[in-house]
Amino acid sequence: MRKRRGQAACGAASLTAMMLFPGCGADAGTAATTSSTPTTTPALTTTAVAPPPAPPTQAPRMQKWIDLQVGDCLADPPPTDPGVVTVTVVDCANAHQAEVYLRAAVPVNAAIADVGNQQCQTGLSQYTGRSVSASPFTITYLIDSDQDRTSNNPYPSTVICLLQGANGQPLTGSARG
Repeated sequence: MRKRRGQAACGAASLTAMMLFPGCGADAGTAATTSSTPTTTPALTTTAVAPPPAPPTQAPRMQKWIDLQVGDCLADPPPTDPGVVTVTVVDCANAHQAEVYLRAAVPVNAAIADVGNQQCQTGLSQYTGRSVSASPFTITYLIDSDQDRTSNNPYPSTVICLLQGANGQPLTGSARG
């Protein structure tokens, strides 16, 4: 019985302790002897640590385009038909056709092309760190004109700016700089 307890204690010792205390062998009660046969140290093995799994990608969802937020990516180009109310929002890590990069409130009478272009051009450089001319993107926008003439809101319209690949190809990943 004494031999088994000694072997168990030695088995639980770390590799460093085994190298420092040569008495932890098959028989802990015998003295170490020298031998003319060369001995080799057991090879150390390492275990590779796998990187953490990637976060799950967001499932595509239908959403009203007026509710789009900065950072949302659209599976399809922005709608041009005024009858289209919803768009498909996907995870930006997946292939997508457009990305929302700015929502800007504009005065009721200013929701026109010049104001939309100006707001979106300025917003693109802030979002991506590049000007429109130096980027691989084109810009477009949607205007949500929630005009309730009975309220006293000087900024009832919202310009929703979207970027798209200049070559019409799908984008992968966010353009945020």
